[in-house]
Amino acid sequence: MDQFFAAVEQRDNPELRERPVAVGYDGPRGVVSTASYEARRFGVHSAQAMVTAKRLCPQLIVVPGHYEKYKEVSAQIRNIFLDYTDLIEPLSLDEAFLDVTTNKRDICLAVDVAREIKERIREETQLTASAGVSYCKFLAKVASDWRKPNGLCTIHPDRALDFIAHLDIERFWGVGPKTAQRMHQIGIHDGYTLRQYSRDYLTKHFGKAGNLFYDFARGIDERPVVADYVRKSVSCEHTFAKDLVRRSDTIIELYHTVLELVDRLARANFKGHTLTLKIKFHNFTQITRSHTAEQILQSKNDILPRAKQLLNEVITEHNNRPIRLLGLSVSNPEEEGQTRHEVWIEQELEFKPWPIGAD
Repeated sequence: MDQFFAAVEQRDNPELRERPVAVGYDGPRGVVSTASYEARRFGVHSAQAMVTAKRLCPQLIVVPGHYEKYKEVSAQIRNIFLDYTDLIEPLSLDEAFLDVTTNKRDICLAVDVAREIKERIREETQLTASAGVSYCKFLAKVASDWRKPNGLCTIHPDRALDFIAHLDIERFWGVGPKTAQRMHQIGIHDGYTLRQYSRDYLTKHFGKAGNLFYDFARGIDERPVVADYVRKSVSCEHTFAKDLVRRSDTIIELYHTVLELVDRLARANFKGHTLTLKIKFHNFTQITRSHTAEQILQSKNDILPRAKQLLNEVITEHNNRPIRLLGLSVSNPEEEGQTRHEVWIEQELEFKPWPIGAD
């Protein structure tokens, strides 16, 4: 979907149409969730600090998110997809892969399926969608972003290698700003130069992702569209208007976060064994601390004592540094016959303050 959250707000409020809009929290630590194309002309983009967005675009209109409404529209769009195929793999509320090799309408060409779906989305939701058509996920994803907004791009197998050769490395799936910088340093700027490097060289420098980069450069992506989505975790987190300095304040916020997490676990009917605490300090340094339990972690009594122990260890070890963000998640879902033991894990993470998002 094109500028999905912002497009829904503009659709439902005529005063917002053709004006620069950002969906998100309008506060000192608010972040842009989605920006309209009118706002993007000023450099406003997803995951950007709201104060930065307003500085770039003084006339920016900030709208709080209405996520239940977005979910309803997303479900409406999914129902349109289901008229054509059951092989649907959602990536987010506004993006999905569809395998239409064999489709319910017996339409011969995938591009005709995409065109018809786009028309129905426009008619039934008054929103526009962009579609990419190709023989694999990697190229379909690239194609979907190629002619936004309201675009339709097809990458034919016969033209794939030439297309990839001219594709900037930043457009490759899995290549973020830091990976792109590392690639530039070793002389990789596009698909053609990427193709000159061996699989061993790429895996040595980029780990497992090197295998993907090697295959993508050659137009190879054998991942199927997976229709059955299995939830891996349930989480919640909060960025505070002011850094938490006092331990008592942090404990109170932790308590509320636990209650929210318990509610989300119940609504998702999720049963997991690993609790992870995420802390972001005032200087954007981030740490996670995890605990894996033998029993299912689902109630307040299960989670709160473990969360407190994780938090107390982090606060003590990091000398009561001011806390900017606190989050909790439960993962490691229940699997029949699996034996678990109590495990505690700490990990320091490099934090990228404002990653660029796309929608």
